[in-house]
Amino acid sequence: MARIELFDTTLRDGSQREGISFSVTDKLKIAQKLDKLGIHYIEGGFAGSNPKDMEFFERAKKLKFKNSKLVAFGSTRRKGVKAEDDSNLRALASCGTSAVCIVGKCWHIHVERALRTTLQENLNMISESVAFLKEKGLEVFFDAEHFFDGYKDNPDYAIACLKAAESAGADCLVLCDTNGGTLPFEVKDIITKVEKEVRTRIGIHTHNDAECAVANSIVAVQAGATHVQGTINGYGERCGNANLCSIIPALQLKLGIEVLSPEQLKLLTEVSHYVSEIANLSPYPQQAYVGQSAFAHKAGLHTSAVEREEYGYAHIDPSLVGNIQRVVVSELAGKSTIILKAQELGIDLSSEPHKVNDILNRIKGLEHIGYHFDAADASLEIFLRKSLGIHPTFFKLERFRVIMEKREDGKVATEATIKLSVGGKEIIETAEGNGPVNAIDKALRKAIGSMYPALNDIELNDFKVRVLDEKKGTAAVTRVLIESGDGQKTWGTIGVSENIIEASWQALVDSIEYGLMHKKVHEENGLIGINGTNSKTGKSERVKSEKVKK
Repeated sequence: MARIELFDTTLRDGSQREGISFSVTDKLKIAQKLDKLGIHYIEGGFAGSNPKDMEFFERAKKLKFKNSKLVAFGSTRRKGVKAEDDSNLRALASCGTSAVCIVGKCWHIHVERALRTTLQENLNMISESVAFLKEKGLEVFFDAEHFFDGYKDNPDYAIACLKAAESAGADCLVLCDTNGGTLPFEVKDIITKVEKEVRTRIGIHTHNDAECAVANSIVAVQAGATHVQGTINGYGERCGNANLCSIIPALQLKLGIEVLSPEQLKLLTEVSHYVSEIANLSPYPQQAYVGQSAFAHKAGLHTSAVEREEYGYAHIDPSLVGNIQRVVVSELAGKSTIILKAQELGIDLSSEPHKVNDILNRIKGLEHIGYHFDAADASLEIFLRKSLGIHPTFFKLERFRVIMEKREDGKVATEATIKLSVGGKEIIETAEGNGPVNAIDKALRKAIGSMYPALNDIELNDFKVRVLDEKKGTAAVTRVLIESGDGQKTWGTIGVSENIIEASWQALVDSIEYGLMHKKVHEENGLIGINGTNSKTGKSERVKSEKVKK
């Protein structure tokens, strides 16, 4: 089979998703990440349409791409204007890229009603624009906009548009499912017919409005397309674009078509999450191949089987795409689930099988009253370590008090006072906050911050509260989930109580203790490291909490 080209349009089409606004620096960072991944073409933006994209192309000239070609996007000339006089085409030709992509109408309804011109003039606009860019020595991709809808409505004209681009020297004819409503069997049938009409290689660009963008892209390749356009994580307008994070492993691992090297493919999960962070969007846990839950097992039956055959319940080896297999502990857990999850967290339960039953029963009891460890691995790890007597003691709570005062002028003041024992020393601190949890957090940090400098790196990223039994009203049990991070990783913790402050305290303490434990603070005291190892010697050992007291 001919080489399959990957064309990423995250920086252009992907940025049209609601809620995404990449800065120029963001776009440059993502482009470099895509180059490292091995994407063949990176569409940087719409040349001449806005200052941000023009700045991007100017700054991108200083970057050195090892694997990728940068592509500038534009459209065919305006009606009634010569190609050489069209400002957008001139900007496209002068932005410094060796390849360009221009979009042209291929549905006669759009030509007559949107462009308000004749069918022949549109064909002239396509051919003259392609010819102008080819004369500049550029590689030209022609995006046949609304091609599938146009073909179904008027196949002769849709083909005529392709032939107009082909006759002018277009290097690739990209068939676009712009409205995203075409189904896979239609894509296969139409591409098969198109291939009999043109000689130029065919590409595919699909949108996800019918949840078929990835399937349509894969079927297109099977039908003969050798150029695939899409975005990282499927970002794009409306329901999004074809998701390259699913297309790439499907082509490579399912169809045996190598589009990236094995080493590059292992970067896929990292790139997916990186782009999510730059876009300021939370990674979608259930996303195929690269999601945190893509290879997670919750049912006891499944995890028992996984223990015997590691990938018996996985359609691929997750490491091939840079992901990992995970075990999720819940009320469905069995012994094998606990053992595997503990192993994943760096805790060996094989030497203490008598404790597994007790741990399992206690977890099921906690789940029954409202704990939910799916999104709280950090709290689960702390629970396991406490059950085994290997969790370090950072501080002991004596008591805390929260006072909230609402004043006549409408202002609300919250103050927390906390009394702790740290290394045998009694500490009392008071702090004000914009709410009770914030005040407690500040008071706790004031109390222990000088002893644990690593606390400065630990930040609360997200705080979620859920009432578990709404019928009980204000007496209902409340579940608090906290997501924290230190700039390198994130972790989740949980608290459950009829008192929302107490539930918040539980999750907050777990969050801080987990962060400190994994920062390997106080190495001189032999504190346990990230995999149950002594942070000073690197050897696996269990350290009783008493040994880490000051």
